[in-house]
Amino acid sequence: MNNKNILSTKKQISTGLLFIVLLIIVALVSILTINAYVTSSVEDKIITAGEAANLDVDCILILGAGVWGSRPSYMLEDRLLQGIELYENGTSNRLLMSGDHSRKDYDEVNVMKQFAIDRGINSEHIFMDHAGFSTYESLYRARDVFQADRIIIVTQKYHLYRALYIAEKLGIEAYGVASDKRQYVGQEIRDLREILARVKDFFTVIFEPEPTYLGEAIPIDGNGDLTND
Repeated sequence: MNNKNILSTKKQISTGLLFIVLLIIVALVSILTINAYVTSSVEDKIITAGEAANLDVDCILILGAGVWGSRPSYMLEDRLLQGIELYENGTSNRLLMSGDHSRKDYDEVNVMKQFAIDRGINSEHIFMDHAGFSTYESLYRARDVFQADRIIIVTQKYHLYRALYIAEKLGIEAYGVASDKRQYVGQEIRDLREILARVKDFFTVIFEPEPTYLGEAIPIDGNGDLTND
């Protein structure tokens, strides 16, 4: 290979590397821009438990998280405690537990309901969404299956932004109460993953795909025991 060909090859490699670097920069800027837009657009929807008590809402939606057998994980326990507090302060007399019950050996929602019953909540006031497999599906089903138009969402603050953004784009009037009652191991990783999840759901709500399951309507103002399995 002569010097001219060597120089041409080096130039092509340099151009290719520059193009890749530019693509990475554009991708990072896009991710950070979307993340900032999602969080800032719903910031004013995050309220205190006291403020929530003054609202007229259809239900308190508690988003699921991991369980350890028959016990909620620490994050889920804090969500449940915050939701029960809202129930008890008169925010709403309906709790909607939405989580993953895709397998017989893994059941978030029955653990969530039992936790509330053990703390004196009327079983008929607790609805279970067994097919809340993602934040998007939980909100979609809250609207279409449980016919909730105005809700309070309970989860940790880092997660609330995305949940509130999805709700807004689905036409649900939603407010959020954060359930950060302690420090959680591995939160730094969750925060990074959540940035990507916000970007994903930014595009998801544009196309609004149907959730994995829909089924017949179960109005949230009815009897929660209809969702028992």
